[in-house]
Amino acid sequence: MATFVLVPGAWKGSWSFEAVVPLLERAGHTVHALTLTGLRPADDNATVATANLDTHADDVLRLLNRADITNATLVGHSYAGMVIAAAADRANGRISRLVHLDAYVPRDGESCWSSTNEYFREVFAAGAAATGYAVQPPNGGDPRRRPHPLASFLQTVRLTGTLTQVRRRDFIYCSGWSRTPFADLRARLDADPDWQVHDLPTGHDAMHEAPEAVAALLLGEPPADAVST
Repeated sequence: MATFVLVPGAWKGSWSFEAVVPLLERAGHTVHALTLTGLRPADDNATVATANLDTHADDVLRLLNRADITNATLVGHSYAGMVIAAAADRANGRISRLVHLDAYVPRDGESCWSSTNEYFREVFAAGAAATGYAVQPPNGGDPRRRPHPLASFLQTVRLTGTLTQVRRRDFIYCSGWSRTPFADLRARLDADPDWQVHDLPTGHDAMHEAPEAVAALLLGEPPADAVST
């Protein structure tokens, strides 16, 4: 049985996987859904202001240590693609699979800011205008979303190359939204034999829109409406 560590994207907490967790557990797997530092309801302004990408990678590593996980599948949605890449690079071989769920797949020296498109750079900048350190969530969406630490969007990732030791790497591309920053990334990974690319005809928050399809891909059982290459 697999051990899944689910890492939410910007502004979100563990609740973003609430529809997927029981599907994985019902299949007999162990599941840990994280809420990253600065996104927890009790986090104060100082915690939000000082949290960065390293902080979030350390959140994942602390879970691996605390739960004594040695064969993890890390799943990162959106921004959390940065997080799982950084964590896997430092995990000393404890990661067996990476799943980037409509998520950034950084190369050494890249950041969320440098990897995204102009639309989201404007969202980040406008959202941080009030405080200078916390990015307010865009209008609409789940009311549980919280201001996201700006520093985590700006910090560049440092990768040593150990990610190549992860046995399986999957990228799930959600094709049903118009402002995606991941179209060029999908093309790059589709040409890389080390990656398995899957297309879902959903919006960005596929975990809510199509939890059964997401769970099926995580379980290695692509649904009928997914295209895998």
